[in-house]
Amino acid sequence: MSEPAVEGRLQRWSEARRVLLIRLDNLGDVLMTTPAIAAVRESLPKAHLALLAAPPSQALQPHLRDVDEVIGFHAPWVKAGAAALDELARRTPSLAHGEAERAQLRRLAEARFDAAIIFTVCTQSPLPAALLCRLAGIPLVLAHSRERAYGLLSDEIADGDLIGSVTLRHEVQRQLDLVAQVGLRTRDERLRFHVREEDGQAARQLLQATGLAPDVPYLLVHPGASAASRRYPAASFGAAAALMRRDPLLAGVRIVFCAGPGEAALLREAEAAMDGDGVVLPPPATLGTLAALVAGARVLVANNSGPVHLAAALGTPVVELYALTNPQHTPWRVPARVLSHDVPCRNCLKSVCPQGHHDCLRRVPPRAVAEAVRTFLRPVAWAA
Repeated sequence: MSEPAVEGRLQRWSEARRVLLIRLDNLGDVLMTTPAIAAVRESLPKAHLALLAAPPSQALQPHLRDVDEVIGFHAPWVKAGAAALDELARRTPSLAHGEAERAQLRRLAEARFDAAIIFTVCTQSPLPAALLCRLAGIPLVLAHSRERAYGLLSDEIADGDLIGSVTLRHEVQRQLDLVAQVGLRTRDERLRFHVREEDGQAARQLLQATGLAPDVPYLLVHPGASAASRRYPAASFGAAAALMRRDPLLAGVRIVFCAGPGEAALLREAEAAMDGDGVVLPPPATLGTLAALVAGARVLVANNSGPVHLAAALGTPVVELYALTNPQHTPWRVPARVLSHDVPCRNCLKSVCPQGHHDCLRRVPPRAVAEAVRTFLRPVAWAA
């Protein structure tokens, strides 16, 4: 692109005053986009920023200070969105096919956004969201694209990220690079999440209800994850916790188990493998409470899931059991130990292990998890 064209692009974006930020996947993906969102906020301090996200991500509204509003949207081109729309159609047979999407399109058109940024992983096409922006009358639209977008994108950035390539960028860097193409930058590239005072109070009450005194240090073990392929065996979490409980370096540090709704069976399995003495919490009532629990922990032990990205935003050290399904989502700029077992089927991008053996996680020994935790305390020899 010629120098005048670049200057014209930067000028157009500097004048944007109502910007739609589109991130339609999971909560962890939204968190990994917060540095890029911060770049938009810092570069366009007077702009109104709206985040278009899957409805569960609306729970982020009070915790994202750089965003003015979060708009929930079930995108039919995203797996979770399509499932939610199918369920809505089953529950409301009178609802015309596509009516929910048309209603959302009308709301976006009425909001009169003058710019939109589409954040996608490298395996996603931005074109369905770009078409939505076109129909909503948004003139400036920025995205990575592997296929020619023609009139759907005003600012089309060639997508050079390929899974398995040595040049593949971390997901956070990918989105920072995208907004930098139109002159939007931040001085602080860390993840963002604001924990409120009421979140901390709720977390303390949750811990105290289980008998944990306010001044007792704890490790937080979270064995859940949305995809089966990203779950280290719950019993192995428990076995690692049993080793940690016997470690003199962890004397006085309690082990707290926590998981999300519908994951109670994982907690029971992990606690049974530990043979008791762990603190098992009920699912936190709010995302803020979960974040406060993560913020208060000495270390978080978890799968590649939302809590890991919360820890990265809050500065809590992480021991992550990392399934080798996608290499882009490791903890960002936080002390971390990432554990996995190398397999020839790495980078499969699957929600369920296609080989059936789950070796990239199953073959990580519990002792390796326990040893990784103690590296964040002080480097001494493993206790006999």
